[in-house]
Amino acid sequence: MAGAGGPVFDDVRRLELAGAFQEGGEHYDKVRPGYPVESLAWLAAGLDVRDALDVGAGTGKYTHLLAARGWRVSAVDPSGDMLVQLRRNLPGVAVRQGTAEDTGLGAASIDLAVAAQAWHWCDPLAASTEMARVLRPGGVLGLVWNQLDVSVPWVHRLSRIMHAGDVHKPGFRPHVGPEFHGLSVHGTRWEQAVTPEELLELAKSRSYYLKADAAIRAKVLGNLRWYLFEHLGHTPGQELALPYFCQTWRAHTQQRLRDVPSTPGPWPR
Repeated sequence: MAGAGGPVFDDVRRLELAGAFQEGGEHYDKVRPGYPVESLAWLAAGLDVRDALDVGAGTGKYTHLLAARGWRVSAVDPSGDMLVQLRRNLPGVAVRQGTAEDTGLGAASIDLAVAAQAWHWCDPLAASTEMARVLRPGGVLGLVWNQLDVSVPWVHRLSRIMHAGDVHKPGFRPHVGPEFHGLSVHGTRWEQAVTPEELLELAKSRSYYLKADAAIRAKVLGNLRWYLFEHLGHTPGQELALPYFCQTWRAHTQQRLRDVPSTPGPWPR
């Protein structure tokens, strides 16, 4: 389950919804937003990074920020279809099919591990244990969520129509295991330029829509068309500024009680 104030799923429901992203990598890559550079700047401040991991990397939306730093970057995701897009976009990144609970990386091989838009699909205790295993002493775990900025009234209603379930309530705090300490958060408000048609496509990339039947999908898109074109009065192709609020959480590994041999990198390219 997620932390207080976030979506709560039992294991069956969590796996069912996460399974919606096993396919559709090309569409996801096209319609989902990237992340503000301020997120990584805060996350990595003061940290000496040689090797970075994007876990639950999808098509590489956050991986782009990591790769731009010139670090050795590895990406893990359970969806082979998503990773096809990531390999195409970032051929220099080492890619592996796996999960946050079982990455397949060597012990103490990573300085910074990031789960962007992914931690709520994980078993947080098992994933924390795995992240602590692959991180070097003094390493950092980053948990990042891009959310529609529902403090803006029209966006709040948009999120409800789209069933954007990853919009956190006040008091949200991600659940991490006892291997980590010093959990803190940084918020970044930013905007993405989109058209009404692109907002319709964005709705189609949400887990609620992907798991819905044809009738519910038609209702969601019908409500969105009414809201964007009739209620708000936008025109086809009009460029809109869609406000986002990016939450970046950071936690540090505990001091290790025993020496763990450090490996030079996660796996051969």
